[in-house]
Amino acid sequence: MLYHLLYPMADQFGGFNVVRYITFRTAAATLTALFISFMVGPWLIRKLAALRMGQPIREIGPDHQDKAGTPTMGGLLILLSLAVSVLLWADLTNRFVWIVLGLTTGYGVLGFVDDYRKVTQQHSAGISVRAKLFWQVLLALCVAIAIYTSPAFDHELAVPFFKNFTPNIGWLYIPLATFIIVAASNGVNLTDGLDGLAIGPVMISAGTFLFLAYAAGHVNIAEYLAIKNVPGAGQLAIFCGALVGGGLGFLWFNASPADLFMGDVGALALGGALGTIAVLIRQEILLAVVGGVFVAEALSVIIQVAFFKLTGRRVFLMAPIHHHYEKLGWAEQKIVVRFWIVSIILGLVALSSLKLR
Repeated sequence: MLYHLLYPMADQFGGFNVVRYITFRTAAATLTALFISFMVGPWLIRKLAALRMGQPIREIGPDHQDKAGTPTMGGLLILLSLAVSVLLWADLTNRFVWIVLGLTTGYGVLGFVDDYRKVTQQHSAGISVRAKLFWQVLLALCVAIAIYTSPAFDHELAVPFFKNFTPNIGWLYIPLATFIIVAASNGVNLTDGLDGLAIGPVMISAGTFLFLAYAAGHVNIAEYLAIKNVPGAGQLAIFCGALVGGGLGFLWFNASPADLFMGDVGALALGGALGTIAVLIRQEILLAVVGGVFVAEALSVIIQVAFFKLTGRRVFLMAPIHHHYEKLGWAEQKIVVRFWIVSIILGLVALSSLKLR
């Protein structure tokens, strides 16, 4: 809104010329989201506590009963700061902005319903797995079809570390994009098990995609890096900046010992947002590198379940894999920081792949 208000005034008032630049508006969106989080966070914590929206803790696994009753649904804080910042600073005529906002909101609603059932029934089950997966796939499928039917869309798939290998997969792009969005959403959700564990890699991934989105939307930079030029993708850098800002503000309250948990309302939405951005800027496969922590968490669950069904034995002491390290005796803060370090390394590897081809 501010962009559309101030942009026409740039010719009359020279100071407003800065709103023309995506870099300025990305920084502004980051700071705006951070400010909103700081302002709204304490009120939201008090409100959730008053409504008894406390997180139920599973009886199996590592002992976290001391965290029982900590307000959950903290993802609402991230989504609020994110949405307001994007609406203030992004170009609202850009269809990419509305696609990622729509998917993020839809997954946020799904996560909210899941969290609400958990806290009202005081059980960690929430929505059934089938019902949750159905709505995730449906929403992701709508996004995939919208992207695939775009007039400027091509069917070539970018493969990291290979400059001239861009296979044309045709209509198979639709199920691939759907899978990527759903997998990213569930990967973040599985990672959200310790104080600060999920939001760190989310912010690091968003920061990585901030650069990639800006590069994809800039003709000269995209040509120099030999990546797909996606007109309009630069606006997604503003979304990524707002996500980083909102994440930082949430981390202020989520750092160990947490005063607020993210909940599915945040985890499902943020994972879906990262998956959607990866698809929109045509870096679908690179998401597996950028979000390698989420991939490892999801794979640990898949491997554990499959191996147990086949042999009756377990590969890990407990899945997702961060609980495995808890069982080994690692301190919670050590697990969180080390996962962040791994995420930073993977982000750097992903950026390096742009030239190492």
